[in-house]
Amino acid sequence: MAATLRSPSFREDTYFVSHLKSAEKKALQELKDKLSVSHAPPVSMWGISLLDGSDKADVILLKFLRARDFRVPESLQMLTRCLMWRQSFEADKILDEDLGFKEIEGVVAYMYGYDRDGHPVCYNDYGVFKDKNMYERVFGDEEKLQKFLRWRIQVLERGIKLLHFKPGGVNSIIQVTDLKDMPKRELRVASNHILSLFQDNYPEMVARKIFINAPWYFSVLYSVFSPFLTQRTKSKFVISKEGNVAETLYKYVRPEDVPVQYGGLSRPSDLENGPPKPASEFTVKGGEKVNIQIEGIEAGATITWDIVVGGWDLDYSVEFVPAAEESYTLAIEKPRKIAAAEEAIRNSFTTREAGKMVLSVDNTASRKKKVAAYRYVVRKSTAI
Repeated sequence: MAATLRSPSFREDTYFVSHLKSAEKKALQELKDKLSVSHAPPVSMWGISLLDGSDKADVILLKFLRARDFRVPESLQMLTRCLMWRQSFEADKILDEDLGFKEIEGVVAYMYGYDRDGHPVCYNDYGVFKDKNMYERVFGDEEKLQKFLRWRIQVLERGIKLLHFKPGGVNSIIQVTDLKDMPKRELRVASNHILSLFQDNYPEMVARKIFINAPWYFSVLYSVFSPFLTQRTKSKFVISKEGNVAETLYKYVRPEDVPVQYGGLSRPSDLENGPPKPASEFTVKGGEKVNIQIEGIEAGATITWDIVVGGWDLDYSVEFVPAAEESYTLAIEKPRKIAAAEEAIRNSFTTREAGKMVLSVDNTASRKKKVAAYRYVVRKSTAI
């Protein structure tokens, strides 16, 4: 299997009515007319009135039209069923509910940061359910399953809350699904339910679906089913095998926004301090040693740095080189082998004299090219 399977890149559709084809404009107007006849106001979704002729209403209506290839009767039927489902499911109240899933909050499905184009990113990792006790606690009976489905919809609604619903804005999210250790057979029922709910009630809400840590057989399954998928659907899919997670995610998400467990620099505690400090990206070629020099550090300053190499499996070290010729180089972190699965390193050092820091990653024992990123902050001494 190739490192990454990717169809021609998905281009998000326009939501500017002026950019639509004449037949699409006609379908949009027809859907509005039919909706106003079949439904008495107020008719709203995500707090947006669908009958006031606003740009935001157009964005939502166009999503339903595109999901049904601009066939108005089918789009109206889908929209009507969705409105009924949202009412019976009480979807508009779901964000305020405590559904009691603290154990899997931020683990199984969670919104985390944005991609390079500003789409909110939702990460999914069902590997924890290989633990039978955990599986029983969450999916043990029909009542528990229904409660989990409600929680999963709650996570999606959090993501939708971040969308702009306006032409030229961000109108969809990114889904990243970690397939490592995912118990396929046990989760089949829950997965089918989730897929059905998403397809029926959240059309065109996902700009890209990225599957990471894909086992070898996943690409085989994909090749079997792909002939039955539309080119539009296939263009949203990215499939990456184990060992290429950071390389894949960095194409779409900046390293400072990628969680540390997936080869990025972002820790949950970082989110409490506002927007993340941008990272510098670099590539470590096979057989290459890279030295990153941070110069102009004053005496008494404290430097804090983060560094990560996707799929490490190389040697790493840090030195401080004083500016004074008679001083000795200090080994801040002695050379050591970094395991493939190790997360980003964060460390700090307070200098006694002026000089420069040298971060070294030594990939001379490998022939594989690796993506990498680092960032740092220097705080000057406050001593008088």
